[in-house]
Amino acid sequence: MTERPKPYFRKTLAIIALAGCLFTSCVNTKQAAYFNNLNDTTLAAVKVDFEPVVQKNDILQINVSAANPQEAMMYNLPNTYSPGSNTAAGNITMAPAAGNPVAGYLVNQQGTIDFPVLGTIKADGLTKTALTDTIRRRLIDRKLLVDPVVSIRFLNYRVTVLGEVARPTVVNVSSEKISILEALGMAGDITIFGKKENVLLIREQDGVRTTRRLNLNDASMLGSPYFYLKPNDIVYVEPSKAKVATTSKANTVIPIVLSALSLVVILVDRLIVNN
Repeated sequence: MTERPKPYFRKTLAIIALAGCLFTSCVNTKQAAYFNNLNDTTLAAVKVDFEPVVQKNDILQINVSAANPQEAMMYNLPNTYSPGSNTAAGNITMAPAAGNPVAGYLVNQQGTIDFPVLGTIKADGLTKTALTDTIRRRLIDRKLLVDPVVSIRFLNYRVTVLGEVARPTVVNVSSEKISILEALGMAGDITIFGKKENVLLIREQDGVRTTRRLNLNDASMLGSPYFYLKPNDIVYVEPSKAKVATTSKANTVIPIVLSALSLVVILVDRLIVNN
């Protein structure tokens, strides 16, 4: 005849099973997936102006070239940089690029930069193309260079990803174009406890801060004007109620469970000794 489990053994199993249930939460698989209502289809390109607009506190790398490199050289020399300081004469600052310090022009609070020979140039509110044309036109009008080529890049184009992601991070965007999916991917993706249906986007432009709630479960997001991020955007992923409940429950229940299991171990040990 098979010996029936002893009462204390059954109680031990019951306590362990209860402890497991306390830390188990149900996750809605539809909410865990991106674009769960998307079928095979062809989507039109998002009609958004990707060219970023220069704003105050932006750091710009401006290069000028011409048929005679010697004549253009003076427009590419950084001003004197003071060690231990973030700024230098002529509104030039040092910004990291690929791990190395690179000279760039800081757009000051007046929205201008001080450019060699040309002096003060209004930059705030202009696109890269507009600012490029402004500098090029001034060089030509003052007969400083013949057919100059001006190129501009942002040295501080970055977005921040926070909240319920694997690796909250600041993403430096060298290509000057990034989608919200790319940013989340570089942050290790949203965890199983993140609310894809309620992602918060914080954007500051022209001194005005705006917020938008984005639903990454919905395929319409692929055509949203917020699908592509702008410089200094902040993406925040909220934790789900399951994560909050699990964390709160764990902080409350773990000490109780550990104490109960300790008591059970002592009782089982004594019963075994007595038998």
